[in-house]
Amino acid sequence: MTTHTALIVDDEPDIRDLLEITLSRMGITTLTAPDITCAKKLLGEHKPQLCLTDMNLPDGNGIELVQWIQQNTPSTPVAVITAYGNMDTAIESLKAGAFDFVSKPVELPRLRELVNSALKLSEPAPESESGPDEPGLLLGQSSEIKRLRNQVRKLARSQAPVFISGESGSGKELVARMIHIQGPRRDKPFIAVNCGAIPSELMESEFFGHKKGSFTGAVDNKDGLFRSADGGTLFLDEVADLPLAMQVKLLRAIQEKAVRPVGDTKEVPVDIRVLSATHKDLPNLVQEGEFRQDLFYRINVIELAVPALRDRPDDINLLSGHILERIAREYECEPASLTREAIERLKGYEFPGNVRELENILERAFTLCDADLIGPEDLHLGNCPAPSGLAPAGSTAFSAEHEALAAPEGEIDLENYLETIERQAIEKALEATRWNKTAAAKRLGISFRALRYRLKKLGME
Repeated sequence: MTTHTALIVDDEPDIRDLLEITLSRMGITTLTAPDITCAKKLLGEHKPQLCLTDMNLPDGNGIELVQWIQQNTPSTPVAVITAYGNMDTAIESLKAGAFDFVSKPVELPRLRELVNSALKLSEPAPESESGPDEPGLLLGQSSEIKRLRNQVRKLARSQAPVFISGESGSGKELVARMIHIQGPRRDKPFIAVNCGAIPSELMESEFFGHKKGSFTGAVDNKDGLFRSADGGTLFLDEVADLPLAMQVKLLRAIQEKAVRPVGDTKEVPVDIRVLSATHKDLPNLVQEGEFRQDLFYRINVIELAVPALRDRPDDINLLSGHILERIAREYECEPASLTREAIERLKGYEFPGNVRELENILERAFTLCDADLIGPEDLHLGNCPAPSGLAPAGSTAFSAEHEALAAPEGEIDLENYLETIERQAIEKALEATRWNKTAAAKRLGISFRALRYRLKKLGME
């Protein structure tokens, strides 16, 4: 069994004794230092798995020690003990590279959580968790993506709140997942929430939970997103869409590390790491008074910018290959590949929708290409004619059966409506060809691969 060692740096003997007793009971060997000079000597000699330092020391402050550790023993996570309620100092220490912070008077349950999380950083991440099995931003060999991967690895070792900025579709949620997977919370939940998709009247209940009977429709107790993420990571996507009233409550929950369910009188402690993202200009929204400055500073301790796909065109070939392999595997079809001309065409495209748009383009091209090669004409970029999902409206397969088909009056769910038409057309073609898929594909005016793909997508196999 591996014995862990922790260094405690504090000039108050009583605090050192309290921390030493607590850590010893956790089976951790402790070293103590009354000042920075002694701490540096012990760090060089023993290479401890954790350092706990007070902020005010006789020969300097804790932030100086954090910076020294970052330079000299970066694999040692360091947590800073701050004065009660001094969030500015806590945020300053996180920016300097501290793993986490704990406030005086030290709450022992909180200290134990912090220590256990820090010690997990010395454990290697399981091989299978080195990355999610899906196409995304972290694939690539460009200097931009290598820099991002390096930043993600560093931030995964911290508990600092990270604000992930970038355009829509650039892979902000994937970056958040990778920070979670590579960090000490990887065995706990990763909860992603789109703040713009929750109705304002349900927001407090969704985030903090509610007690049974606290309002009409509350037929059971509900944990809420904060408690569901306890021990893990809560990713607030499109955080700029939060209404101001909810921003106040969110700030309190983050600062107090506790939530009060709707209808309850007691607060429930939660241990989560908060990551957030938006494609909007959050500093500008702060200036305009649409986003609270205090919340902005709390979630934006460290900002991580995600590059747009157009800024790393050399990664398009690798990304495309990975996406096409996934599509083929998902729909149980033979894989397709891009011609050199198609790759060059993609490299010259602006990709306003970034990686998400690349996925959509390739999924569409995969179903439309006749052979196993996707050419530039299959991509339908720029001046190419837009593809239709099935045969043209005037083709012999559909003109007689569908010429009287018209959209219903009033509001409709367009996606479901079109899916229904597609399903009916495929069923008629299969029935007409006695379920011969090759003949049905020919009758529909699409490739056999396109038919296989659509049968799988519509759940008709």
